[in-house]
Amino acid sequence: MPTKHKIRQLLRMVPGKKRFGVYRFLPFFFILGGAMEWFMINVRLGKETFYDVYRRKQSERQHENLKQR
Repeated sequence: MPTKHKIRQLLRMVPGKKRFGVYRFLPFFFILGGAMEWFMINVRLGKETFYDVYRRKQSERQHENLKQR
């Protein structure tokens, strides 16, 4: 059985097609988004989390902007 056919069969198994249509997948995306956010906040790769890097880069940009004025 081709992979495309297996995926289609798996998607058909998700309940609520008649009532919700494609929107029946929204809970999966909310859970995926929440898990990704938790990972970015809590999981350290090396010494920093994603938000540590984001805050540092933002601070560096602000400093550069102040220097240019």
